[in-house]
Amino acid sequence: FDLREGLVQRIRREAQQARDGHPARIIAKINGLEDPTLINELYAASQAGVQIDLIVRGLCCLRPGVPGVSDRIRVVSIIDRYLEHARIYFFHNAGTAEYWLASADWMPRNLDNRVEVAFPILDGALQAQIRAILDIQLADNQKAHLLLSDGRSERLTPDGSAAIRSQ
Repeated sequence: FDLREGLVQRIRREAQQARDGHPARIIAKINGLEDPTLINELYAASQAGVQIDLIVRGLCCLRPGVPGVSDRIRVVSIIDRYLEHARIYFFHNAGTAEYWLASADWMPRNLDNRVEVAFPILDGALQAQIRAILDIQLADNQKAHLLLSDGRSERLTPDGSAAIRSQ
C-alpha cells in the first residue's frame, strides 16, 4: 500500500543530500517506468544534483538528458537473449547504501492495483553481488541502448574499450 511513498521518500532524501553538497546517487533496474509521481520526483532529484542511472528494459516515459530537467539522468535498455525480470533499487543514503529487490515496476498498475513486494538486502556480501550486477549492466556496450532526450535510442558501442556484454 505504500511502495510509491517509500520510493518518493528515498528519492527526496537523495535530493536533500545533493542540495546539502553531499554525494547522492540512485540506480534502478526495472522493466517499466510510467508512474508520473516517480518521474516527477526523479526530475526534481536530478535538478537537485542527484546522479541517476536507470536500467529500463521496456517502456520508459521519462525523458533523460533534458537540460534543466533531467541533466543527471541516464537511461539504458538492455535487450539480449534472456528475458530479465529483476527489479533492483539502489539509494546512496549518505554512504549507508540501501539495496532493495522488488517485484514492482514503477508503473501505476503495479503501484496501485497489484500486490507487490520490495525488501531490503542487509547482508554486505549480498549487497556487493547486487552492486556488481548493476555495474556490469551499466557498463554493457554490446546489447545496451541509451535513451536520448528526444525519445530515440542509440546502441552503445565499445569505442576502443573492452567489449562488455552483461548477459
